[in-house]
Amino acid sequence: MSRGVVPRSILKRRPDTHKGDYGHILVIGGSIGFTGAPVLCAQAALRAGAGLVTLAVPEPIYFIVASQLTEVMVRPLPESASGTLSVNAFATLYPLFLKADCVALGPGLSQSPYAQRAVHRMVSSTDLPMVLDADGINAFSGKERKRLSQAKGSLVMTPHAGEMARLLKISTETVQKNRVKIARSAAREFRCTVVLKGHRTVVASPRGETFINSTGNPGMATAGMGDLLTGMIAAFIGQGLDPFTAARAGVYLHGLAGDIAAKKVGQVSLTAGDVLVALPDAFRRASKE
Repeated sequence: MSRGVVPRSILKRRPDTHKGDYGHILVIGGSIGFTGAPVLCAQAALRAGAGLVTLAVPEPIYFIVASQLTEVMVRPLPESASGTLSVNAFATLYPLFLKADCVALGPGLSQSPYAQRAVHRMVSSTDLPMVLDADGINAFSGKERKRLSQAKGSLVMTPHAGEMARLLKISTETVQKNRVKIARSAAREFRCTVVLKGHRTVVASPRGETFINSTGNPGMATAGMGDLLTGMIAAFIGQGLDPFTAARAGVYLHGLAGDIAAKKVGQVSLTAGDVLVALPDAFRRASKE
């Protein structure tokens, strides 16, 4: 049941509202060969109720991405020598930050050192709430780990077990055997909300709050699912939820949409696109509950 997990404020709207009341989400990601991740993230933010979504991508993939989206504003960013995001992109992003309510950073960004330096600058310089995913998390592996706890704004970090293991310099097996403990420990260390994805996704806050999700199925172990979740959590923060509440609602509704979609197409054939299409049904079901 969604009662107590999904706030009524994201399920029901007042008649006298407009798009500005539901948050402007800025998604930053993408690289050559990884154009689908930021697109899915942006589309999920819209399906999760965001009033406005802007997607900023490196210039080499701008036209590919823009051709796939009609309801999302797409902006090109300066590219590095390797064709990935340049650290100089911050100047272009600054006016976008001024208009945004939440940032989703990382889907498809690549592990290029240029892109990683851009991520470091954004996290340390921007006081906007931020959802950090995929290569946004990978940018802090190794000696850069301490930078995460120095973030200027509130963070939600959404690693799968492999990304968490890389960040903490431990084995994936260790993460999987101690999921709740490690999620709580990381939330304290990095002073952020941690969403440790996987079977029974764990959400932990830096204050020690913990939520273990009950929705979802094995069919969701496929590409693009995490990108959807990142966009959803960012959309909920943009609508006024605190990071822990937004993350908890996000993982519940994301899994519920996956369960609804799996009943239609089966677990084996389930794709992120199927879950995106099922999101409206998930919101309707949560509203009834």
